[in-house]
Amino acid sequence: MAVRKRELAVLFPNAAGIDIGSAKHYVAVPPERCQHAVREFDSFTEDLASMAEWLASCAVDTVVMESTGVYWIPVYELLESRGFTVYLVNARHVKNVSGKKSDVLDCQWLQQLMSFGLLAGAFRPDGEVCALRAVVRQRETLIAGQAKQIQRMQKALTQMNVQLVHVISDIAGQSGQDIVRAIVAGERDARKLAQLRNYRVHASEEQIAKSLLGNWREEHLFCLAQALKLFDTHQQLIEEADAKIEAMLAPMQRHAPGALKPDKNKGRAKHAPRFDVRSALVRWAGVDLTRIGGIDVSTALKVLAELGADLSKFKSAKHFASWLGLCPGTRITGGKRISGVTKRIANRVAQALKLAAHGLHRSQCALGAYYRRMAARLGAGKAITATAHKLARLVYAILTKGEQFIQRTQDHYEDQVRTRTIRYLQKKAASLGFNLQPNAVCV
Repeated sequence: MAVRKRELAVLFPNAAGIDIGSAKHYVAVPPERCQHAVREFDSFTEDLASMAEWLASCAVDTVVMESTGVYWIPVYELLESRGFTVYLVNARHVKNVSGKKSDVLDCQWLQQLMSFGLLAGAFRPDGEVCALRAVVRQRETLIAGQAKQIQRMQKALTQMNVQLVHVISDIAGQSGQDIVRAIVAGERDARKLAQLRNYRVHASEEQIAKSLLGNWREEHLFCLAQALKLFDTHQQLIEEADAKIEAMLAPMQRHAPGALKPDKNKGRAKHAPRFDVRSALVRWAGVDLTRIGGIDVSTALKVLAELGADLSKFKSAKHFASWLGLCPGTRITGGKRISGVTKRIANRVAQALKLAAHGLHRSQCALGAYYRRMAARLGAGKAITATAHKLARLVYAILTKGEQFIQRTQDHYEDQVRTRTIRYLQKKAASLGFNLQPNAVCV
């Protein structure tokens, strides 16, 4: 019996491939469109405009490129503004044929794969979301830089044998900052410095005064003052970033504001923006993500800034979880499952959801009970991933359906687990020819 040979059909006849570089870009169009099907362009804006004009003259409407560093961003934005359909693909998914590797071969290989429809574009939100995402990421960078200055202040104090960190948990708090600023200003009296203690600090004034007896060396005091100035500079820049984020969220608020009930179980996050970001996010997305256990305003801001409020580009919650790298692995060969380890993907949303999942270890809600149950069975690491997977599915369901999340209690979750267990045991007993009945309650 003759087997019919299947041939690859050309789905994108007007596709072009670009090999992105830091200084030069190599572009390949279909061979029949131009005598020289591969051209080289510099990375200057004028050359990128020439690239777009040449692609338009070759009747190209689809462009594919790899996500190489940040060099692809100017090319992507310019071509998208010129009306081209731009596909950004993962470099791991584009493997060249064996043999010599060059920039010319790479762009031709990209063009050939795209013409047959063998490449899928990566997720990229809308322009206004990308702009918000850039500012939110910059704010996270500033917070990380400010944390380094706190470490340098702690180092300078330790070198002077000022053991303030052992009696005050956070020197970036009110008491710690008042004492450090007084030291930089020239105060050396331990008793006077201890009197700056806030009433909420558990350590007594005597303990704080004892920890402030050190050797005030000039070079360490200089380093302390420098770190404090950089700390204040970062704080000022963070406030400017907060104002910018608030201004960017204002035109994105498309839903009518509703009355938000304060969540007594969630206090203000340490590094949360100073403005009412929760109300701004609700007016943007139409739902309140902070009602989900473990997700505070900072996590909700990071999720929406990275994804946007429209998740229709993902076909289902399973596709969304797979993109985040939170679903189990599917390494199967010969009908046998080799491994179910989750893929290692550097995804900012997944990292935020994992941190939120870790914060549920003492929560009395249903998600907290789920985390503790998974931790008892699988260990803390796998429990965090499993709980983050559940959080991702909840976020997808809420943003796609537009429904508010209803928080369940721990008792409700335990009742559900008990009901499922009883149903499973009854079904298993029936398959073995037994009838499972509960014991009579003795009064």
